[in-house]
Amino acid sequence: MADRSAEVERRIAAAPEVVYDLVSDVTRMGDWSPETSSCRWVGGAAGPVVGARFVGSNRRGPLLWSTSCQVTAADRGREFAFSVTFLGAAIAGWGYTFVPDGDGCRVVERWTDRRSAAMRLGSVPVMGIHDRAAHNRRGMEQTLAALARAAESS
Repeated sequence: MADRSAEVERRIAAAPEVVYDLVSDVTRMGDWSPETSSCRWVGGAAGPVVGARFVGSNRRGPLLWSTSCQVTAADRGREFAFSVTFLGAAIAGWGYTFVPDGDGCRVVERWTDRRSAAMRLGSVPVMGIHDRAAHNRRGMEQTLAALARAAESS
């Protein structure tokens, strides 16, 4: 059975609060993520608080899709996390933790697969991804590299 979770860690030479502010501004997620093209707050939400909702627009090659997300953790400089659904079905949990480390911080990005067995099986021919954990791990490495560039240049 394929892994149903992935985790990537990177040290970033910026304060945890600086990196948290970049990650939790979901309207900038398209700047970091290779698969998410944009996000927007919905339902009156304007920022990262537990319960706030946002819609994510995603792209993989010619495929385009949107997800509904809800913030599950919003502790500035410590943790930001959200759950993701597609057409009302749970598909993933995403989270970031920030730990002070000298003049910077260690950032851990994690993903948990919450798709049903049928959805996991059905997504392979549609998405062309046989190992979602490995695919997401590569994307997470790109995301954290982009975050590091932004955080370290500010």
